[in-house]
Amino acid sequence: MNSRIIATLLAAAGLFAVAGTAGAQSAADRAYAIDARNEVVKSGAGLCWRTGYWTPAAAANDAAGCACDKDLMPKAKCEPVSAPAAAPAAAPVAAAAPKTCDFTSTLKDDQLFAFNKATLKPAAMAQLDRDVIAKLGNCAQVNLVIVTGHTDRLGSQQYNQKLSEKRAEAVKAYLVKKGVKSDVIDTMGAGKTQAVPGVSCDDKLPRKKLIECLAPNRRTVVEVKGPAK
Repeated sequence: MNSRIIATLLAAAGLFAVAGTAGAQSAADRAYAIDARNEVVKSGAGLCWRTGYWTPAAAANDAAGCACDKDLMPKAKCEPVSAPAAAPAAAPVAAAAPKTCDFTSTLKDDQLFAFNKATLKPAAMAQLDRDVIAKLGNCAQVNLVIVTGHTDRLGSQQYNQKLSEKRAEAVKAYLVKKGVKSDVIDTMGAGKTQAVPGVSCDDKLPRKKLIECLAPNRRTVVEVKGPAK
């Protein structure tokens, strides 16, 4: 027997020895040889050794089937269809901000009051009806009304303070007469401390011209706050 035949026989004998050992260490239906480490026996080329029990069906039922013979396995076994990703949760819808009937009306005091007076003119009442009372109809309720009187810079601060307060109180009295609750109305006088920006009048002007120039500073501001209907 020449050396080539002897080598072939020895290789075959080695294969049968591995198969026999694997059979003794694993279940009878394993399709692949398993070594003492419980790992599949592989050739130098990285191929799995098949046992005498190997069939495509046995390989499909073997845990190593996909790793060793993926091309022979049912695609559904080695590449299971992943469950579709869950749709992202919808972002919570922010609650809409409640509607309000807040508004501010600036009333020119020259139309509401005579110069240096705190008695409402008939035209002033009509303006308050149009610019304030009518708009209150859009409110579900009136939470707060702030009436602020302002004067020009002519005269002392003390005098103008009292005049602005009296004018604010006169507007409040009219609003109460028209049905606005007295306890929601706050009045205040700013006197001559809050001139309208941009109003510049030279003190050297004749008095009548100066009074006309300072007219924008003589005003009463009505601020209303409350929810809309």
